[in-house]
Amino acid sequence: MLNRRTYFIREHAGVFKLKNTYDILDPETQQQLGYALETTPRWIMWLRLLSKQHVTPISIELRETPESAAVLRIERGWAFFQSKVFVSDGQGQPHGYFKSKLFSFNGGFGVYSPGGEQVADLKGSWKSWDFKFLSTTGEEVGVVTKQWAGLSQELFTNADNYLVAVEDMGALQAATSALVLAAGLAIDLVYNERR
Repeated sequence: MLNRRTYFIREHAGVFKLKNTYDILDPETQQQLGYALETTPRWIMWLRLLSKQHVTPISIELRETPESAAVLRIERGWAFFQSKVFVSDGQGQPHGYFKSKLFSFNGGFGVYSPGGEQVADLKGSWKSWDFKFLSTTGEEVGVVTKQWAGLSQELFTNADNYLVAVEDMGALQAATSALVLAAGLAIDLVYNERR
């Protein structure tokens, strides 16, 4: 699943939902590639009834089937002013983390290695929901674009859809795809769950 260059992330719609679930699809054929399932402890999910979801901790696992082992994990702790979203493989080995920008009109994250070195930037656009994943040299590595979900879904739910595209990275394709795909989910968890 992580050797691909394009993904379509479709969040499951629900008016009063406590748990986030996403389908990971092939954007051309709509074939199911995997699932992103929330594994946050139940007590935190119930706490969301009293507080905002974008503040509470969240854990998401990407799996090829709902019953299979995780291939990627995304975790965010309590987030009051800034969010840190950690990305690791299915065995818990860290890929790196995203740190939201404190003062940014466009939204976005700094992308850091497990050791804390900034390796990329995820920059948003103030006029649309397009995010560019840029290396430290300014080279575009990938793009995350919010897609229109339809009038009823946009008005009555907070379910969003994203198209994720990753440049050809050769031997680094799986690691790069993992981070850019995780960035699509992190954008939803940090910025779009505020509604």
